[in-house]
Amino acid sequence: MGFKEAVRTVLKEKYATFSGRASRSEFWWFQLFYYLVGFFCLVIMGLLSLGHNKEEGIPSSVIVMMIVSGLLFLGMFLPQISVTVRRFHDRNLSGWWYLGLIVASMIPPISPIVGLAILILVILPGTKGPNKFGLDPLNPQSSAEVFA
Repeated sequence: MGFKEAVRTVLKEKYATFSGRASRSEFWWFQLFYYLVGFFCLVIMGLLSLGHNKEEGIPSSVIVMMIVSGLLFLGMFLPQISVTVRRFHDRNLSGWWYLGLIVASMIPPISPIVGLAILILVILPGTKGPNKFGLDPLNPQSSAEVFA
């Protein structure tokens, strides 16, 4: 799955779909898109704030861009969670594990360990063939033959 296809799948077809599976390419291409949008918003805010004194306060154009980027990331909140849950499903783990790890990450001493655990889980390859969450996203045709 390529960049455009992954972004289109996550944002259009599976915006808030928590069922099914997401391949590593779908997950990581969407993460790249998410962080590129964030970087672009920061660059725009930085360019808009050039040449303004601290005494003048925050320029109104920067405030508008902050609101726009906030709304943009609020709109990508659900797809971000859903693609991660589907990535966990590809590993044959329930999405509730993701919620549990997010809650556990709120405990400061173990937060870095939880972040590392989530990273490892989304990096590892998914289960081959069908699992309890659906067909293999990389090879759905051969997976269907198993049930024939």
